[in-house]
Amino acid sequence: MSTTEEHDDLVLQPRDVSFDWASLPLHWIPGRPMATHVINVLHLLLPEGERWFVRTFQEALPLITDEKLREEVLGFVGQEAMHAEAHQGVLDHFLAQGLDPRPYVEQAEFVFGRVLGSRPGLSEVRRREQVIERVAIIAAVEHFTAFLGDWVLNAEGLDRAGADPTMLDLLRWHGAEEVEHRSVAYDLLRHLDPGYLRRIRTLAVGGPVLLHLWIRGARFLMAADPTLPPGTRPTWRAYREAARRGLLPRLGRLTRSASRYFSPRYHPSQEGSTRQAVAYLGTSPAARAAAH
Repeated sequence: MSTTEEHDDLVLQPRDVSFDWASLPLHWIPGRPMATHVINVLHLLLPEGERWFVRTFQEALPLITDEKLREEVLGFVGQEAMHAEAHQGVLDHFLAQGLDPRPYVEQAEFVFGRVLGSRPGLSEVRRREQVIERVAIIAAVEHFTAFLGDWVLNAEGLDRAGADPTMLDLLRWHGAEEVEHRSVAYDLLRHLDPGYLRRIRTLAVGGPVLLHLWIRGARFLMAADPTLPPGTRPTWRAYREAARRGLLPRLGRLTRSASRYFSPRYHPSQEGSTRQAVAYLGTSPAARAAAH
């Protein structure tokens, strides 16, 4: 558990990374196709989702009157743009291995581009309102991505299972930056709308939608996996068994984390550890490789 002071002197910056996917097996958790694909949903949703984050925060920049927050938002934008490109490389590798992610990715493009995209022709007041609403959705999503980032940084079960080290580095590099910048979207929302109602409403609506998209993604990947028998589907029983082995987050922990967001005293700095995140970012093989 971190403290608010841990966040005060943080300077966010995008980090160059370099990943080589040439030897990545389709089931990068050996013998665990379902656990692999549940985590692989990240690669389906995040490129388009994080590009949408970037577009939304760029629209929000003119509304920011606090210079320190403005600098944090710019750092956040740079990190999210880098995340989108890193996950895109995994999708390209899937396609080369015979798993075509494009049908689901096209659905993600529709959700983030059309359903949640900016609306041309709005009045200035309505445009501002729509931007703030999208920031509130992002703040809710960032609560979950910070939870997942903290989980994967501590997911020793993946190491014990022999998970592919390059994929683990991608997940932990990304997860560490999610923990590092976990307060930015929330602080931006509080800057634009310090009220309580919008914050809890967007989580109450957005949380179930995100869960639905994740389940659809896992089903899609298992159906599209050319190495699995036709009709193979994920099950909650298999999920719970994988979670007991530390290969997936426990649902109880996820539920408790979501409930903390509803507290009037909530702040993202209470979740995860900035020190742990920054320590990993200093040793990430992909970040070190890109620096040389």
